[in-house]
Amino acid sequence: MFFSGKAEGVIFWEHVDNWANSLHEAAHKKSRQKIIMKILPFPMPPLYLQEKTVKLEYIFQEMGAVLVAFSGGIDSTLVLKVAHCMLGKKAVAVVAVSPTLPKEELEDVRRISLEIGAELIMAHTNQLEIPSFVRNDDSRCYHCKTDLYGIFEPIKQTSGINVVVDGTNLDDLSDDRPGLRAAREYAVRSPLVESGFTKADVRSLAQHLGLSNWDKPAAACLSSRVPRGLVITEMNLRRVEQAERILKEEGFRQVRVRDHEGIARIEVAQQEIERFFDEERRQRITEGLKGLGFRWVTLDLAGYQVGGGNLGAAENTPT
Repeated sequence: MFFSGKAEGVIFWEHVDNWANSLHEAAHKKSRQKIIMKILPFPMPPLYLQEKTVKLEYIFQEMGAVLVAFSGGIDSTLVLKVAHCMLGKKAVAVVAVSPTLPKEELEDVRRISLEIGAELIMAHTNQLEIPSFVRNDDSRCYHCKTDLYGIFEPIKQTSGINVVVDGTNLDDLSDDRPGLRAAREYAVRSPLVESGFTKADVRSLAQHLGLSNWDKPAAACLSSRVPRGLVITEMNLRRVEQAERILKEEGFRQVRVRDHEGIARIEVAQQEIERFFDEERRQRITEGLKGLGFRWVTLDLAGYQVGGGNLGAAENTPT
């Protein structure tokens, strides 16, 4: 049995019945116990998370086969994990390999897809060849995602899988994300949104399932390190990638290095700022970043901020 009390189990399955009826999937109701055992190990997570998980399972069953836009982040990892558990070989991961993808992220993509046991397709592209992307205006993410989802079209034809899913969760909908418009235009589905998952829910279920990256800090493509209005180049992408590697080697986990035309603006988590008080560490970081071509190395005392590359974009350089 899955529940400590009969009443709790009855209430839970009443919710599942409602979802099944709305999906017109009578067959799913008959096998609901078998389905949830396939995904959730003992001990079971909280009831609210069980409900969302079962809804996610039904969504994938309804889809039948999916191509997962996979980045190696925790959101798309959870999507791939559940899709693979439900659909097996009919759940295929696709990663866009480009100059905006850090090498360590690509390594994570390979490792995690192997852990899950899912097929991985690496599709190569280069957003630096897209003038509207390189211009780096407010619609940069839209042009990036348009390029990404365009890659899926030939993969759909060769694989015979017509449904593309991403790792967008409910919390993402409150951010300024022009890329979501591209997803809508290409009919990309967001199963985490459809089943009601917040970021906290994603991490909680990922930890429960034993996913190795359940607590991985949020990541973003390297172009987000170049403030809007400044041209994106191969040089500044490689420079911020190497700069962030230096900081991670010093033990920092949540890191962004923004490139303001040769001025490095470092963002780390608030609780990690005090680590810069160590003079030797501070000296190593300064020398390392200057060795990459930065003229000045600065620390943003506000700490890491989502969308921090857009702050002060009108001025182009921090004041």
